[in-house]
Amino acid sequence: MPNADSTKNKTYILAIESSCDDTAAAVLDNDKTLSNVVARQAVHEEYGGVVPELASRAHQQNIVPVVHQALKKAGITKEDLSAVAFTSGPGLMGSLLVGTSFAKSLAMGLDIPLIDVNHMQAHILAHFIDEEGYDKPKFPFLALTISGGHTQVVQVDSYFDMTILGQTLDDAVGEAFDKSAKILGLPYPGGPLIDKYAQSGNPKAFKFTKPKVDGLDFSFSGLKTAILYFYQKEVAADPDFVEKHRDDICASIQYTIINILMDKIKKAVKQTGIRQVAIGGGVSANSGIRKALKDAEAKYGWKTFVPKFEYTTDNAAMIGIVGYLKYKDENLQDSGYVETHARAQSRLKF
Repeated sequence: MPNADSTKNKTYILAIESSCDDTAAAVLDNDKTLSNVVARQAVHEEYGGVVPELASRAHQQNIVPVVHQALKKAGITKEDLSAVAFTSGPGLMGSLLVGTSFAKSLAMGLDIPLIDVNHMQAHILAHFIDEEGYDKPKFPFLALTISGGHTQVVQVDSYFDMTILGQTLDDAVGEAFDKSAKILGLPYPGGPLIDKYAQSGNPKAFKFTKPKVDGLDFSFSGLKTAILYFYQKEVAADPDFVEKHRDDICASIQYTIINILMDKIKKAVKQTGIRQVAIGGGVSANSGIRKALKDAEAKYGWKTFVPKFEYTTDNAAMIGIVGYLKYKDENLQDSGYVETHARAQSRLKF
């Protein structure tokens, strides 16, 4: 356990993430991760997707042991904390409420600042966690944020100056992966399974039409429909079609989705002149997307940034780095972004 002298010049941020179905807590020492604990919820697997009510109840069960474990792994006590950061949104309201209420109560009890964090902003700023072997992007850069609920191209001019250049008009890329997997009869979550099987398949075995969307916006609903019609037609002719061609189908779906994403990123680079590209969000764990971005780096002379795997899916360390950056920014403290427990007592921000 640290003594008073060893913690004198340190900033310890406890971060809490509960936006969807993962209960996570992390402790950061300035911009370094001391612990990053995640409790997964297997209860949703039998339903083929996240059930909000079940998610919020599981968060209530998990949050105390997860926070306890995060502090224990970090080797500190709650009295050593400088501030508490939490996800204020976007996400499932019930899930967010569990994390918000816990964070607010803990900050009030310890009489330390409470810092609210935007979940998507955290996916982008996760690149600024100090990790050996990982470069940090320089401003300005482009961020491709891809998850189960969001698909965005963002221009990042500073830590807290970001502009959305394009976003999905309907479904997010993560949903396109998971719903396509569900059509094929793969268990939830199906996105990682499509990635797994795609590595053994022919990406050009089956052709799916890419949606035509102006500018830098995305659309994936039409692609999902095309995959459904393809499935219905082929299975009607051969009931064993999916089993016989599973790897090729997955590879073709993944190939199409990656091309959609890369076409927009190429367009964004050309439009802005910014040649630094970073990815974030749960879908950035996809091996095909990571490879496509690295291939583009070699082909077009971009500088690309791919986060450490544990910072791609929902986690609390990414919430912690935003909390730390806000905590040390005096301008943000003066503007109310960093709240004392007294100010936060009268407000819950979503």
